[in-house]
Amino acid sequence: MFARPALAETPIYRLVLENHVFSPSKLRIPPNTKVKIIIENKDETAEEFDSFDLNRERVIFAQREASIFIGPLPIGRYEFFGEYHPNSARGYVIVEEESL
Repeated sequence: MFARPALAETPIYRLVLENHVFSPSKLRIPPNTKVKIIIENKDETAEEFDSFDLNRERVIFAQREASIFIGPLPIGRYEFFGEYHPNSARGYVIVEEESL
């Protein structure tokens, strides 16, 4: 009988959308790692998380949460925005090595 390797837990990161602004606007994640991003919409209207760089889009209804998985990604900067409020709801996923 072969032992199965332990499955590492997927790291979870959070984004909050409030007043049509994502916080944090710069979400830092490690390279070459699949991560889960939970997006909480505190606004009274729906928003669509959209990213051409990440090839993701997801509607987040008012006062709700939604999650997406991204990665593993190489080091770089990946833009995201709110489809319904693109001038204010903007940010970046920054993939970088952890600094000591």
